[in-house]
Amino acid sequence: MHLFGRSREIRALSEAFADSTRGNGRLVIITGGPGSGKTQLMHEFLATLNSTDACVLTGTASWAEREQPMSLVGQLIRNAEAECAISHRAPSAVNSPAENRRSCAPGPHALPTPAAHEATETLLRLVPDGYPLVIGLDDAHMMDQASLQTVVHLLRRSRSRRVLVVCATSGHFGEIRSAAHTELLRQPHRRVRLGPLSEAGVGELLAAQAGRALPGHVRAAYHRATAGSPLLVHALLDDSTRFGPEIDRPVAGAAYRQAVLSLLHRGQGDQVRVARALAALGTLARTVPADELAGTTPAGTQEAVDILNSSGLLDGHAFRHPTAAAAVLEDMDADARAELHGRIADLLYRSGAPAVEVAPHVYAADVVPARWGADILRAAAEQALAADDVGRCTDYLGLVLRDCADEQERHALSVALARAEWRTNPAAAGPHLEPLREAALDGKLSMRDTATVLRYLLWRGDTELAAQAVSTLVDVQSPADAQIVAEVEFVRQWFYGVALPGRGASVTGLDPRPRQMRVHSGGLASRVAALVGGEATDESAAAVAQAVQGHQLDHLNLELVAMSLLAIAHADRPAVAAEACDELLESAVERRATTWQAVLGAIRAEIALLQGDMTTASQGALAALGNLAAPSWGVLIGLPLATAISAYTAMGSYAEAEQLLRHDVPEQMYRTVFGIQYLRARGHHHLATDRPFAALGDFETCGRLLREGNPSLQKGFPWRSDLALANLRIGKVRTARDWAEEQLRLPGSHSSRARAMALRLLAATCKPHRRASLLRESIDLLKACGDRYALSQAYADLSAAHYELGEYARARLVARQAAREAEACRIESPVDVHLLEDPARPETAESEGGPAILSDAECRVAGLAALGYTNREISARLHVTISTVEQHLTRVYRKLNVASRSELPSKMLEHRIPKLSDRWDCTSSSTG
Repeated sequence: MHLFGRSREIRALSEAFADSTRGNGRLVIITGGPGSGKTQLMHEFLATLNSTDACVLTGTASWAEREQPMSLVGQLIRNAEAECAISHRAPSAVNSPAENRRSCAPGPHALPTPAAHEATETLLRLVPDGYPLVIGLDDAHMMDQASLQTVVHLLRRSRSRRVLVVCATSGHFGEIRSAAHTELLRQPHRRVRLGPLSEAGVGELLAAQAGRALPGHVRAAYHRATAGSPLLVHALLDDSTRFGPEIDRPVAGAAYRQAVLSLLHRGQGDQVRVARALAALGTLARTVPADELAGTTPAGTQEAVDILNSSGLLDGHAFRHPTAAAAVLEDMDADARAELHGRIADLLYRSGAPAVEVAPHVYAADVVPARWGADILRAAAEQALAADDVGRCTDYLGLVLRDCADEQERHALSVALARAEWRTNPAAAGPHLEPLREAALDGKLSMRDTATVLRYLLWRGDTELAAQAVSTLVDVQSPADAQIVAEVEFVRQWFYGVALPGRGASVTGLDPRPRQMRVHSGGLASRVAALVGGEATDESAAAVAQAVQGHQLDHLNLELVAMSLLAIAHADRPAVAAEACDELLESAVERRATTWQAVLGAIRAEIALLQGDMTTASQGALAALGNLAAPSWGVLIGLPLATAISAYTAMGSYAEAEQLLRHDVPEQMYRTVFGIQYLRARGHHHLATDRPFAALGDFETCGRLLREGNPSLQKGFPWRSDLALANLRIGKVRTARDWAEEQLRLPGSHSSRARAMALRLLAATCKPHRRASLLRESIDLLKACGDRYALSQAYADLSAAHYELGEYARARLVARQAAREAEACRIESPVDVHLLEDPARPETAESEGGPAILSDAECRVAGLAALGYTNREISARLHVTISTVEQHLTRVYRKLNVASRSELPSKMLEHRIPKLSDRWDCTSSSTG
């Protein structure tokens, strides 16, 4: 290890050597903290003497040999014998410890003993006459008493000799109190003090390793982590370059840990105990006194802290690098470490520290104090969950549960533990909740805990048992409990779509209608019920969106929020739902709530599907599936699977859809709306891959399941239109027409999308003239609900109808609109290529002069007229009088040189007049 930033110190030692060679005996004492490079400095200096005629002797003292007289001098004499090739027997003063002990004086201030005198003479005789003698003593403050007397006697005998003694010793108060250090300081000497490397010195060291100067932030990072300790800098370099020569930010690994422990164990017991106490205290080390924990006095603690700071381990009372603190704690025996954390927890509790500070040490001690431990852990668990630290919350609750003997308390702890784990992994909550099913049915749990168990039953598809549990709770609820039950029942019926009261599992006495909902969360449920079961308006959709965006996500209302978003989207406001869902998703990501991310991601993908954005829908559904393992999805896995399958089918990616259909799904899923969505997606895939009878079976199953479940949800699942499509594919036109008409006759309002689909299918069973009228109505509805994929299909159908009627120009006009919508959806165009080609244009003076200019109003009227709308229909759509429409058309005919209405489509194509201009589209879409 090469020295950096020590040129001044090397120069001072060289000057002392030069002075000694002139017959002036010298003593140089090198001081510095642990790891400051005292030993390395001495070795570097002694290496510079290789080219001289000096006789160099070295020795290292240690605490282990302090009771062995002449142990250090013995090293020097043996080195001298080897250096000078002397083979005679060394004096008995060195080799007889018993004799040394007998003759050793009681202290360093006494006259030299015969052993010290004899050892000194031996050292001087071993050096050839006229040669300089240089003695290097490392860790000199730890030398034994007899060796100290010999060194002091040598120094006194060498005032006029060519002798240089270099002693490396600690510069800290604890070691200064040693007799050796004190006596050495009494002798005439020169001091060389080693401080930590400066940031520039660290940069020089790093540059030598990298072969180039490194950026300032790298140099600063290494200096900040080590305080300039050469030992620690080299250790970090070893770890950081283990996988490549490039040096970037410091990486603390095995070498750094070893260096930390090396520095730690160089000190006395007090330093080790203080370091361990500070490491265990962590961030509290700055405010909690460590002397009680380390068993030292405040002064002793401060002394140890100063030494640890000078060694580069601490910055004040905190470890400079977390790996250093971890290494110090891992060096302890496990039982001792746990006992230390237990004492810290007790100290913090007695001092009135908050639960979040006490609990980590209770957990690390792995023992729950009898009087206060459980309360502290529960309080800290609640705060950890509020801070979205699910792992810490479950750790604390698990420890309390392990040592809890009360049955009721164990039930409450199990539910709380499951509630926390649900956020990131619903499957992990199962083992805690499964044993509580009977307790929930018997009313042994609080209503909040019962609701958690019910949510678990619904999530895994046990809908009948969930209904049974609700029915047993109806007669024993307070107003607050009634709200919880009503909310759970609302989710059961509308989110999972299972039987209403009186159908399937009966829930006697519970009325889940909106008027039963109370308080703020009930307000959201009542708004959703009004949106789903009543007339959807901009105001009702906005009210739900506002309630959703102001609703705090927690363990009780995730399904309710998801239901709200779907209700908005299916009420022809997918853009509103998408905006609200994106905001909630962002919050879920920030809070690291995996389950929320998965469910809301699946909802967002479904919204994209309703908008006709198949790429976003498929990508979003797959991302949601990847957030949770299949067992954690429960019956909800049908939602992202159905979305992805539908999107891939629409894009023509049949192999990808087929792959998703191979996923295992729980049987219970088919008793919920998620199973119905899955069956519909599979049925449409069967139709796209020429398996109409398989599709027919899936669609018939959907109808049966909806009739047996919650019929009010049927407007969101137009299974009758699905049956109409399947019957069309197998040639049963009359049956298809019957199903489409039945869909249109459904009582109450239903979504524009469902009605548009039914109109499109009814059109497929009619003559071309009637077909065009029905398709135009379908197109209007699809524009309102924002489904651009279905809109492209409807335009394609309308283009085909015009083509069949011989209205080729109008067919081309509509085909281009279909192609534009398909392009917006990033799918293949649903119309033939020849319909998109430009017809031959006559070379006229007008065409050479450029296209005629129509105003926005004229363009809107002309576009609708070209699509076949009557003046009355145009008047109703644009909210103008029929007279205004006629005036606009008159000006259009004059500008485009149109003789009759039938020429309008071809003239618009010829002059490239915008059809259904973007400005009109924006105006129209604003109503959705």
